[in-house]
Amino acid sequence: MISRGDTATPAVLYVCADRAPGVVGSATQCAQAEGRAFAQERGLTIAEVVTDTYGEPDPAQRLGWRRVRQLVQKGHVTAVLVRWPSAIAPESAHELRHRETTWLQDHGVRVRYTWAPLTSMSGEAR
Repeated sequence: MISRGDTATPAVLYVCADRAPGVVGSATQCAQAEGRAFAQERGLTIAEVVTDTYGEPDPAQRLGWRRVRQLVQKGHVTAVLVRWPSAIAPESAHELRHRETTWLQDHGVRVRYTWAPLTSMSGEAR
């Protein structure tokens, strides 16, 4: 549970970039480095880094995304850091992305995009 005395906002860094299971490629490394820098610049604490293999459009079917939901439900994080919206769900399944970001918002959790052109956005891009 989040302590009221904590000064840094706890966040989960969610990375869904590599296409091969069990392989940490340059896309994942870049997303993780970018996410860590984003968190540091904004005074966020990364409570956990969660990764998934890119390809499954429905986040609810991914083991990593289910872990993100678990962290949110237990009150361990107040923000989800993700490189860009398609990491949650591809544009072809944008309704799934909206479903998930709405669920997060309903639980008091903000989605923060770490990719430079999207860093000013909070919540879901429509």
